[in-house]
Amino acid sequence: MTHIDKAARNGRRLARNNQSAADTAVAGGEMLHAAGEVISARLEIMAAGLADPAKANLAEISLMSSEKVEAMSASVSTVTRNFGDLSDRLTRSAANEMHLASRAAAAMATAPDPAAFATLQYNYAVSWWGRAAGQLLTLNTELLKVQAEALHPIHKTAVANARRLKR
Repeated sequence: MTHIDKAARNGRRLARNNQSAADTAVAGGEMLHAAGEVISARLEIMAAGLADPAKANLAEISLMSSEKVEAMSASVSTVTRNFGDLSDRLTRSAANEMHLASRAAAAMATAPDPAAFATLQYNYAVSWWGRAAGQLLTLNTELLKVQAEALHPIHKTAVANARRLKR
């Protein structure tokens, strides 16, 4: 792959990352708005239950905790899974980089002259920089994915509750 192809690929990835971040920000705003509506509606339900305990909506009151625990559990589960996958990938990348550094050091140690040594060192450094930039972009992409997937169950629950409680 040429440098131009890599730059184009990275540009497309950055554009997708920007869209993902924007989509997650919108979902976060929707979730906050829905949460406000849910809190307001449930405060009214609790006040009505306090005013007349015989007519308290116990089913809705019991959902207040169980739904939060369910949504947060799903969110934590996806974060845990994604960070485990991310840790595995970073470990493989670090091991690969150690292998490449070892090979570069061996090549430099056997360089026939200072000019060859400098060329080998320069080539390794430039290659490392390209790999590091690509890995940082991949890490950014993966972290955006974790953020979006962690928000999803909470967003889904809050928006569904807001719709349901509007009736």
